[in-house]
Parts: sequence; C-alpha cells; structure tokens
Amino acid sequence: MKRGFYTIMAAQFFSSLADNALFVVAVQLLRHQGAGTWQEAALVPMFALFYVLLAPVVGAFADALPKGRVMLMSNAIKVLGCVLMCWGLLHPLAAYAVVGLGAAAYSPAKYGILTELLPPSQLVRANGWIEGLTIASIILGVLLGGQLVGPWLAPYLQALPLPLPQVASPAHAATAVLVVIYALAAVFNLGIPRTSAPLVALRSRPGQSLADSIRALLQDFGCCNRRLWNDKLGQISLATTTLFWGVSGNLRYIVLAWAAVALGYGTTQASALVGVVALGTAAGAVLAATRMRLQHATRTISLGIVMGLLVVCMNFIDQLWLAVPFLILLGGLGGYLVVPMNALLQHRGHCLMGAGRSIAVQNFNEQAAILGLGVLYSLASALGLSAYGAITLFGLLVAVCMWLVGRWYIYNCRKHGGEVRRLLSIARSDKPSGD
Repeated sequence: MKRGFYTIMAAQFFSSLADNALFVVAVQLLRHQGAGTWQEAALVPMFALFYVLLAPVVGAFADALPKGRVMLMSNAIKVLGCVLMCWGLLHPLAAYAVVGLGAAAYSPAKYGILTELLPPSQLVRANGWIEGLTIASIILGVLLGGQLVGPWLAPYLQALPLPLPQVASPAHAATAVLVVIYALAAVFNLGIPRTSAPLVALRSRPGQSLADSIRALLQDFGCCNRRLWNDKLGQISLATTTLFWGVSGNLRYIVLAWAAVALGYGTTQASALVGVVALGTAAGAVLAATRMRLQHATRTISLGIVMGLLVVCMNFIDQLWLAVPFLILLGGLGGYLVVPMNALLQHRGHCLMGAGRSIAVQNFNEQAAILGLGVLYSLASALGLSAYGAITLFGLLVAVCMWLVGRWYIYNCRKHGGEVRRLLSIARSDKPSGD
C-alpha cells in the first residue's frame, strides 16, 4: 500500500470515532431532555438527510477539488454541528443533521481517493482495511460515547472548566470532548497526498449562472445514477450495499432499544453491545480483505439471506452470554458481505463516471434507504411498535430482498453472460485507476 493510504486511514479513524460517539451522546441528551423515543430513533434519518439532499452536489464537489482538502472542510462542518449541540444553540436533532452534512461531503472524498491512489486489484484489500478500521472506530466510538455520559467519567467532565455557558448534563460536556477528536482528524486531513487524477470543474462552461450550474449538476447526477443502475455488475453491488446499509444504519439504534427491553440495559451498557456487533463486522471485513477477490464479490450474496434470518433470531435471546457471540456472528456475516461488494461498486463506478460522482450515487441510494427505513421506524415507534416487532420486520426485509438480488444476478448471468464476464475480467486489472 502507498504511504498516503495510512494517512487516509488515520483521518478516517478519528472522524468516524467522533461520529459514533456523538450518536450515543445525542441519544442520552434527548433522554435527558425528556424527548420521546421517536426522536431518539429519528437521529438516524436526520444524519442521513443531507446525504440524500446533497448527493448531486457532493460527488461533483469531491471531483472538483483535491480530496484531502474536501475531507478537511467536511471535518470543519462536523465540528460546527458538534459545537451547536454542545452550546445548546440548536435542537439535538438539527445539530446532528449538521454533522450529517459534514459526513455527506466527507464520504465521496474518503472513498473516491482510494480508486485514484490504488489499482483495482488492491481495492478489496484497501476496503477491507478501511472498513475494518471504520468498524474499530465504531466499536471504540460507541464505547467512548457510553462512557462519556456514564457514571464514572461524567462527574469529572462536568467538573472541568469547559468553555460552555452551562454544563446542564453529562451529554453537553461529552460533546466538548468530541470537538477535540474532530480537530485531531482534521490534522491528519492536512497530510493526505494530492493524486495525479485530473480535477473536474463544477461548472461545465465559464460564466455559467448558479441556477444553470445546479440544473446541470442534477442532470449529471441523474445520468450517473441511471448509468450505475444499468450496469450489469454495478446494479447488483449497488442493490446489495443499499439494502445492507439501509438496515445496518437503523440496526444501530434498534440494538440499543432491544438491549433495553431484552436485557434491561441503559445507554452506557447497551452501547457496548453495539460495539460487539461492530467487532464482528470488523473481523468479517478483515477476513474478506484477505480471502476475497474483486471478481468473486458476487459469491457473497447468499450471506445476506442468512444475515436477515439471524436478525429475526435476536427476538429469542435474553441472556448476555448468548447475545455476545450471536452479535459477533451477525456482524461478521455483514462485514464479509459488504467489503467485496463495496469494492466492486467503487470499481464499476470509477470506470463509468469518476470516483467522487460514483461514491455520491452510492451514498444517495444507501442513505435514502437509511432515511426511508428510519422514518418508517420512527413513525412505527410513535404508533407503539415494539423493538421486537422492528427486529422481525427488518430481518425479514433483508432476507427477502437479498434473495431477490440473488435471483437478479442469476438472470443477468443467463441473459447477459458475455457482458458480465467481460466486466469481471476488467476487475482483474492491476493498472492504478488514478494513473
């Protein structure tokens, strides 16, 4: 791996660490304010909101500037959202949406630079390490968030001379700590190298008006989205990752809710179980990075069906000694599924339209699934749906949809076998994508 890859990894780790800690802190802050459970569930779709709304812009923005600079600017937006929550200047849901805005701009640059820096043959390995490190940051992030608002660290944080108008709760003090972690991620952003990939201007021609530029971006994004969905491999990998992240994004909160009703856990204890799922995902991601090849990514589709059925089985677990290995297995299957599919999607997207735009299309579809399912869960929670009901619904949805994706791929192999084989042969190339 090139040296710049490890700088990207460090920047991603600390940014993701703060993101995941902030989720737990925001849940606790809403509970401190006496908000309804539907507001806690709404944190997930609020974070995804700008991924969907700004998808036509952020991909083109990531391709128009050096991606290290885009990541630095995105981290600054995250700091702003964290400060707004810390000072109580915005409702926690709105402040968390601002952090989501930074994350939406960050993601196309983070993944796009991989296709510029590395050859296709190294993408599965690179994605395995990036996803493994991201999952490690999820584990440590949710644990950190739980401890920052827990009974052991919270009294010390509230006693510190923090630059806050008032420290009304441990959650307010915890957000001040997370600002520092975001700043550390920004330091690593400064060291991300500039690749040889050409920049693509936001405006298609000089002197173009803002309205015309936005209209052109929307048309370009729609064209890129259709192009990826029409690609015989891109559509399969995009459908798989969209479904996986749509459910996994909401499963993070569902595990918190399930731990409360099945095990009687509070926020601090339940956050550790979210970390357990992430631990399994990290193991699966690293295993996929060492064993899978890009041209074999579609072999993992059947694992999605198994994963969906295992989610339903959560309803029958009410003992910690059963829950821990079960959640590790569940996360491991997800990690082994998503890493090669994610790498295949990045490769096809880069070949079809460029790194930043392809990642923006991917984020749009995945985050639209998170947003839609999150809104559905929030509404169902407001109407009295239990955590057990949500787990059953999500698990069956995964199993059925992954079965349909598998049938879709078999159809493509039968009807468009020559094209599928040709696209898989391209994935064996060792030529760097950014050269």
